[in-house]
Amino acid sequence: MASSASLKALSPVNLPYPKTPSCPKPQDLQFSGFQSFPTTHHFRATAFFFNKGNKQSPPQSQPSDSPRPTSAEAQELYVYEINERDRGSPAYLRLSQKEVNSLGDLVPFSNKIYTGDLQKRLGITAGICLLIQHVPEKKGDRYEAIYSFYFGDYGHLSVQGPYLTYEDTYLAVTGGSGVFDGAYGQVKLQQLVFPFKLFYTFYLKGLKAALPAELVCKPTTPSPSVEPSPAAKACDPQSVIPNFTN
Repeated sequence: MASSASLKALSPVNLPYPKTPSCPKPQDLQFSGFQSFPTTHHFRATAFFFNKGNKQSPPQSQPSDSPRPTSAEAQELYVYEINERDRGSPAYLRLSQKEVNSLGDLVPFSNKIYTGDLQKRLGITAGICLLIQHVPEKKGDRYEAIYSFYFGDYGHLSVQGPYLTYEDTYLAVTGGSGVFDGAYGQVKLQQLVFPFKLFYTFYLKGLKAALPAELVCKPTTPSPSVEPSPAAKACDPQSVIPNFTN
């Protein structure tokens, strides 16, 4: 056992301990790095948090397995839209709160549709128009229209584009369901009697099969005087498509 004298001879060992940095005060914290991100740039969350310093290019999106054919032959479909004044349509929502039709006014609507020969009831349209511009020199308006055509058990078609009350327009076919699954193309809108009678010629591409024969017909020549057949208007069983949309 060491003597007390030898213990006193030992000098203490002073080990250098690193100084613990003081925590910054909340008011000293700077978050300007987050505030200065320019809004014109987009950052990937995975690259920002996990791939710092990774110089590899971001993965490219893979092409679709079933791209739209570019040379597909269009199938034509003819439809009459008729407002028979029995659906409370259209409803004019004057959101602009101005006496004349103005930007922002909304027009929800739903009308009946018939085959191009006016012999069968197909279903209804349903959608909304947003007023873009009042055109007094043409005594009309320009709308952006978004709506669908419902064909009972056959499915539906959706369209979007310009609706002008004073001239014919073309809208884009944006999709469909049922026999119209995969549909794209365009549709010509002919104004016959605003806003009660319209005639549509669809040019459909992307369909998986030929249109049902019940929907394909030689159209009645469009004119302001056209009317559905009495049987179609009365929705007689032989003058409607299966489970037509009402």
